[in-house]
Amino acid sequence: MDRQLQFFAYLLESYSQHKEASPAEILAQWDEHGITDFIYDMYEMYHQEAIENAFMDIESLLATGRPAW
Repeated sequence: MDRQLQFFAYLLESYSQHKEASPAEILAQWDEHGITDFIYDMYEMYHQEAIENAFMDIESLLATGRPAW
């Protein structure tokens, strides 16, 4: 498994715990909003910062369709 996929799995698991939902539920929500690929492609940015920054960005994507920054 490459690093980008490993981080995506970590991010999905961490975010699902943060939201008290299953990873399957979170992934379905991301897919429904069309942001899964965007989140996956943000590896370079997300893995270098605090995980909470990725959470804020995901929240913005879900609420507005745009990244937080």
